[in-house]
Amino acid sequence: MTPQQLAESLGIALSKQTPGYLNLCIRSGNQLLTSGHVSDLKGKLGGDVSTESGYQAARNCAEKILNSVWNTHGTLDGLRVIKVLGCVNSTLEYTDQHLVINGCSDLLHTIFGKEGNGYHARSALGFAQLPTGAAVEVEAIFEVL
Repeated sequence: MTPQQLAESLGIALSKQTPGYLNLCIRSGNQLLTSGHVSDLKGKLGGDVSTESGYQAARNCAEKILNSVWNTHGTLDGLRVIKVLGCVNSTLEYTDQHLVINGCSDLLHTIFGKEGNGYHARSALGFAQLPTGAAVEVEAIFEVL
């Protein structure tokens, strides 16, 4: 299956977006750069949000990113994931940000191939707070092949 077909088979919503204050995904040369996409889940990892819930929140961010990429590129086919930056709203003591952002990376690996176009560089960082109190925010860079 192609990445587009895989995403659709997983039930990822790909629908037209209304332009807002900022561009959620912009093409520059052969790259697609996304804005940060926040999770629907609110809260703080290491506080009221579990690592497992954070993992699902990061996956939610990846789904939103894929929709923005689809809106800009018209398909999920013909892309390579280059870089993911994951931001986790966490307590000072929490140190499993990388496990949370695996929720995003695992979905991208499933759709684009872990050993192929989905094999990406990544950073996972903890933050004292994120916009709207979101548990997770993720941005990504894709290459148009």
